[in-house]
Amino acid sequence: MRLIALIVGCLALISCQDNPFSSSSSIHETSYERTQPPQPAAGKIPPRGPVLSYADTVDRVAPAVVTVRAELRVKAPQQFPFGDDQLFRFFFGQPGPQQSRPQQEIEHALGSGVIVRTDGYILTNHHVVDGAEKISVDLGDRRTFKAKLVGSDPPSDLAVLRIEATNLPVLSLGDSDKVRVGDVCLAVGNPLGIGETVTAGIISAKGRTTDISNGSFEDFLQTDAPINKGNSGGALVDSSGELIGINSEIVSESGGNIGIGFAIPSNMAKNVMDQLITKGKVTRGQLGVTVQYINSDLAASLGMKEVRGVLVNGVTSGGPADHAGLKSGDVILDMNGTQINDVNALRNQVAAAQPGTTVTLTILRNGHQQQMPVKLGEFKPQTGAASNGPAEQQSPAGKLGLSLQPMTSGLASQLGLPPTTTGLAVAGVDPNGPAASAGIQAGDVIEQVNRQPVRSVDELRSALQKSGNRPALLLVNRKGQTIFVPVTTH
Repeated sequence: MRLIALIVGCLALISCQDNPFSSSSSIHETSYERTQPPQPAAGKIPPRGPVLSYADTVDRVAPAVVTVRAELRVKAPQQFPFGDDQLFRFFFGQPGPQQSRPQQEIEHALGSGVIVRTDGYILTNHHVVDGAEKISVDLGDRRTFKAKLVGSDPPSDLAVLRIEATNLPVLSLGDSDKVRVGDVCLAVGNPLGIGETVTAGIISAKGRTTDISNGSFEDFLQTDAPINKGNSGGALVDSSGELIGINSEIVSESGGNIGIGFAIPSNMAKNVMDQLITKGKVTRGQLGVTVQYINSDLAASLGMKEVRGVLVNGVTSGGPADHAGLKSGDVILDMNGTQINDVNALRNQVAAAQPGTTVTLTILRNGHQQQMPVKLGEFKPQTGAASNGPAEQQSPAGKLGLSLQPMTSGLASQLGLPPTTTGLAVAGVDPNGPAASAGIQAGDVIEQVNRQPVRSVDELRSALQKSGNRPALLLVNRKGQTIFVPVTTH
């Protein structure tokens, strides 16, 4: 009996030690720590769980997104091209009244829009209403209104409409500068005329240019939220329902959505909208320079220790930058304290400022930083001259792999350039030479080598010797536009 009692006692002791619900303090604490989820560190917000629905956001957004319909009268193709021919009338008689008068057809454009003010102001795309004689707007409550075009801005592809209505639902404009790549977004519009549709995706990229539209001022948000024809002018909103963009373009070989769509940022849209409403047009600041990106080869050619800023490759004579003392070859590092590493960002920052505004540029010149105030002019679109092809005379420049000819006024005329253009015209390019690898083309004009003007092959060779172990830095005039090109010759 004593043996049995001893065995039972041992079993009871073992059971207590293994039991997670034992009253033993140390065992209880160990079990508690093992079963509880990890706690966030002090001051840190625990991550939220996945959002299962955006229905509440859509309920707030959808009423402020409208369908825009535009009508444009166009001249129809002439069905009876011989109607005015006397011989034709002799054999076939006088054409009827409908045959003798030019016919007109009505083209219909379909897009979307966003109500931004309760008194009837609507944002949409310029290309949706471009040339329209009649514009109508369908609201989500099935009411239809005639719309008036308040103003349109082709460079940004934005337009403002107004309908005679009050107490309308609106979308508040968010801060598109705070949008981050990876943020969830919703696209709302009327694709292909099937009715209001909501699609979801993320912000895929920022600061995009596409060269599909006018291209003057592009700073697109890229998204994979499905966008199709008819979505143009519609809303791109964040997960809280704030407007962060106006849907504008897609890239697709088929014409349908492949997950690459673009929206005009809300901050740009607000600037354009406010100007169109207050004065019916948009004015933009202009610096009067052309600039290019800096890569590692260009940085090495300029003696820079790091790749940063944008390189000035041309200064408009008599323009704001010229008056301020900016020179070709300067590197713009920042504007009004904001770092500049992107050509498109600089252009849009300058454009957002009003003409007459003074901005402060920090530039790098010959290895030294300096600040330069510039009073901006007003942007006015310009067209460049076309090239008529390269000259035929040739002179060798073997180190670069080029055939060159000194510029003359007659040669400049052949190339579509001003008669005062100086430099060396590229008449031939060795496809296996270093210049070809750098992208130099026949018809280009080399104006400088290593910041030294060149007007003869001898001057070019002398300038090349100053490169040392660095790539040679060529200033090239191509169809009236100048660009710095680094060429490795060793």
